[in-house]
Amino acid sequence: MAKIKSAFFCQQCGYETPKWTGKCPSCGSWNSFVEEVVQRDEKTKPDALNWDDGESKEKRKAHKLDEVIHVQQARMMAPDPELNRVLGGGMVPGSVILVAGDPGIGKSTLFLQCALQWNTITILYVSGEESAQQIKLRADRIGIKNNNLYLLTATDTATLFNEVKKVRPQLLIIDSIQTLESPYVESAAGSVSQVRECAAELQRFAKSTNIPVCIIGHITKDGAIAGPKVLEHMVDTVLQFEGDRHYAYRILRTLKNRFGSTAELGIYEMVAQGMRAVTNPSEILLSQHDEPLSGIAIAATMEASRPLMIEVQALVTQAVYGTPQRTVSGFDLRRLQLLLAVLEKRGGFHFGAKDVFVNIAGGLKIEDPSIELAVVCALLSSYEDKTLPSNICLVGEIGLSGEIRAINRIDQRIAEADKLGMDVIFIPKANAKGLDTKNYKIQIKTVNKVEDVYKMLF
Repeated sequence: MAKIKSAFFCQQCGYETPKWTGKCPSCGSWNSFVEEVVQRDEKTKPDALNWDDGESKEKRKAHKLDEVIHVQQARMMAPDPELNRVLGGGMVPGSVILVAGDPGIGKSTLFLQCALQWNTITILYVSGEESAQQIKLRADRIGIKNNNLYLLTATDTATLFNEVKKVRPQLLIIDSIQTLESPYVESAAGSVSQVRECAAELQRFAKSTNIPVCIIGHITKDGAIAGPKVLEHMVDTVLQFEGDRHYAYRILRTLKNRFGSTAELGIYEMVAQGMRAVTNPSEILLSQHDEPLSGIAIAATMEASRPLMIEVQALVTQAVYGTPQRTVSGFDLRRLQLLLAVLEKRGGFHFGAKDVFVNIAGGLKIEDPSIELAVVCALLSSYEDKTLPSNICLVGEIGLSGEIRAINRIDQRIAEADKLGMDVIFIPKANAKGLDTKNYKIQIKTVNKVEDVYKMLF
């Protein structure tokens, strides 16, 4: 049996060496060499990996573009509406989906729950991190029975594909790609060459059998997906599962999608029975107070293409120490300092001797600049110690001269505020052009500067 030939390549400059070395003699970078396969031994290829038949060999021939017949494939609708939304309307047959997130965020729980709910197809769940007993405990906690779900605890791709030929699943879930080992590569599981080779085998399997494959991946301490960058190029869809483990809410974002938009996201709530899809997150993100409190304003924001109503909280107190504090949670600190400078210069409010704290309720991190008007009103409410009415919301971006700039998708924001029963919404005056106010029950007020909002509210 011929030995598999491998070499070590520098990930920075591509320098090749037969042995591993700490420092690259070409570019001088340290610990940049990874093992890669130079020549494979086709005789050692397991039979389970030979998915090619006569039809697939025919597809490898060159064809004119006009001769290609387009076949509209029906998407596989998962029982999870949020997952369908993020994928662009369901799973495409033969697609490869990569999901990454922090440890303990709920990736395995989300896909095990989806597999348990999807009882109309045969699913093979491959786990290399947990034993069968551990997965059974999680399934019992979720409380859903499914006789079409098969479980395999293995890390060898040859064993995996042999079981696939026996079970013949309609969906394959891999948990996780960093635990798989390919017979082609002799390096340890989780290395760059192993992750790339295992992902390539799964990609060939998905394209040749038209079976979708869901891959769960780890991330590094920097927040990037562990493994080579080519892993994200090989798959069809890359999803990011994010959120703070100390909060109940999780957000599933789309980073790449060949079959849909990347401007979609799904919101989940972690409960004892698993992940609960949040179809109307605005009602959850708005706190219900028994009595009015100062320093609270409601903002109409957009998360991707989804409108959300969020609660902005601010606290302004006299500075005890020499240097005033500026603390934020879920908002950009530099943007807060800019807004305080605008209020100091244009409005005459003395925030220089005040401690300022800003928080976005629910643990969300908002980058939409349209919540700046709500942040300013929450700051002024706490500064004056006057409460804002709970039935109003605000939307607008603050300029350096104190003007309120126009924002995008104003119709969706107004519709979301109207649906939640808000009575008044403040929007930039520039967004009022061409806006049909007859379609909404909510009262729409236009403002041009921060002074106008201050006169109306305080």
